Amino acid sequence: MILRIDFNSDEAIYVQLMNQIIMGIATENIHEGDTLPSVRQLANNIGINMHTVNKAYSVLRQEGFVKLDRRKGAVICLDVDKMRAMEEMRRDLCVVLAKAACKGISRSEVHTLVDEIYNDYSRCQQCEDEEQSE
Repeated sequence: MILRIDFNSDEAIYVQLMNQIIMGIATENIHEGDTLPSVRQLANNIGINMHTVNKAYSVLRQEGFVKLDRRKGAVICLDVDKMRAMEEMRRDLCVVLAKAACKGISRSEVHTLVDEIYNDYSRCQQCEDEEQSE
């Protein structure tokens, strides 16, 4: 696994590290079940602080890309249900976007509509959260 970290970038090193691992998964250079280097080993190889690697691994775990195992360390373990849901969404969106293209709806109009829908959902979710806290 080759990781390229730009120490002159404004982007945080742990974010760069996460993005490199995610790109490795997306390009199939890193596969489900592969074990990532230990925190100490990766920190030494790149020349960064162990806490930086630990933070990257923790966020990757939270986002469903890795599972942290006491014996094996960080293991690529994608959230299969989410992947399945994404594939279903892709199939559905292909048809919806084809219809939009046929009707002359632009990409920016689609993006605006998606943002509006997400904003509506966020407001609904906030209302539900407030109701539950009462």
